[in-house]
Amino acid sequence: MSFLSQSVPPSAERRPRTGAIAIVPAQPRAAAWYPRLVGGMLAGDVVAVTLSLVVASFVRFGSVSQWSASTALGYVLAGLSIATVWILSLWAVKSRAKRIVGEGLTEYQRVLNATLFAFGAVAIVCYVAQIDFARGYVAVAMPLGLALLMGNRLVWRRVLLALRRDGRCLTGAMVVGAAVDVDRTVRELRGSVRAGYRPVAVSLTDRLDAAPAPVREALSSLPRVPFDGVVAATRGSRVKALMVAGDLPGGRDRIRELGWALENSRAELILVSRLTDVAGPRIHLRPVSGLPMVHVQLPQYSGFAHSLKRAFDMVAAGAGLLVLSPVFAVIALLIRFDDGGPVIFRQERVGVGGSTFTMLKFRSMVVDAEARLASLADRSEGNGVLFKMRHDPRITRVGRVLRRFSLDELPQLWNVLRGDMSLVGPRPPLPSEVESYEGHETRRLISKPGITGLWQVSGRSDLSWEESVRLDLYYVENWSFTGDLLLVMRTVVQLFRHDGAY
Repeated sequence: MSFLSQSVPPSAERRPRTGAIAIVPAQPRAAAWYPRLVGGMLAGDVVAVTLSLVVASFVRFGSVSQWSASTALGYVLAGLSIATVWILSLWAVKSRAKRIVGEGLTEYQRVLNATLFAFGAVAIVCYVAQIDFARGYVAVAMPLGLALLMGNRLVWRRVLLALRRDGRCLTGAMVVGAAVDVDRTVRELRGSVRAGYRPVAVSLTDRLDAAPAPVREALSSLPRVPFDGVVAATRGSRVKALMVAGDLPGGRDRIRELGWALENSRAELILVSRLTDVAGPRIHLRPVSGLPMVHVQLPQYSGFAHSLKRAFDMVAAGAGLLVLSPVFAVIALLIRFDDGGPVIFRQERVGVGGSTFTMLKFRSMVVDAEARLASLADRSEGNGVLFKMRHDPRITRVGRVLRRFSLDELPQLWNVLRGDMSLVGPRPPLPSEVESYEGHETRRLISKPGITGLWQVSGRSDLSWEESVRLDLYYVENWSFTGDLLLVMRTVVQLFRHDGAY
């Protein structure tokens, strides 16, 4: 990680007086992290491809001692040819492009496309040239290489995210637009380092002193550049991205002129849409007569994808109940021996469409936990809608261990098998919680609640009620079967980190 972090020293943002005009000073080495990152990723890709081909050769053709000189030469040439096509395919699909590095799903999809293209090309060449190529070789090399390539991207993605959380490997951005739109964009960029941008300056098309107080407070710490000086500010400064938030005076003609003016600079021009909480796969750009039309795919709550989701739930829940039955027995005995109370805790929750069901959990609290709740109400660390307490005295000794690893939720596999819940979905709300819904929160009830979800991998009990609702709504609007699989894998990792587990 060090060779990346050394190239981009963290910089403290200046805090000029309100009304001051300042241009952020240049940092010549500010973009040096990207070539280093790409170099590391390329080296990892080469190792992954080479290793997969070598392993496939040994698995399919045996040890080197069994090869004749001509056979060995043939295998080496074939391996070099496939490796070259594979590496070039990764380059052709721009799998290491700056805009998608660290993006996760998009990056993995490009690696998959490159792999399929490479082996498809090899198959076509072998067919046309009538080369008898061993299918067993491909059967080993392709999945192994794909797994290693994905692993390489995952490692570098984590490295990049860690550096960005430390204030490194971020692209300086100037946000242009009305104060309210600029404030929204700045807040989003500051709240998500995954985007890879750091707001370093703003240019407002209206008066800051006329904006609401929270907006004035948030933007007063950033240097402000006059609107007619934004292009000049990208030259010789840390501003490497110009973000247009909302509408500009002059409309689309002004935006087009900005693009022309930035041609000789290395700065990006980014238009920030007013669309919020819409996942990338649902957005499609379609130019029509020079007019960029953004198509937003509407959420789908029926059809093949949902049938696949249900089938996956049934298979995974059934297998989980069968495989984990010894664990269930051990946990049940521990709970019984701890205080002699019941093993299973039953609680009414609200499911899809507002229907109620009985959710099952291993009991992690004392038997009279509900009766003691009123006496602890003034010690809640939540916001009033949900009771939260980091050191809840009602939790038993065994219960604390169960909650630490989320083992108390294992009986919910039975809820999944029955169809009350899904493996992945929104958090199952209490009836009292649903009564407080005022409008859009009810959209959480469109989808079955899940054992895990975005809330589970994003902080669990550390999240506020508002944050958990926002994540649930995002999931409902943007869910996909592939996304569910990724959330299941992230949940497994999260269980060993214990963040927000109390």
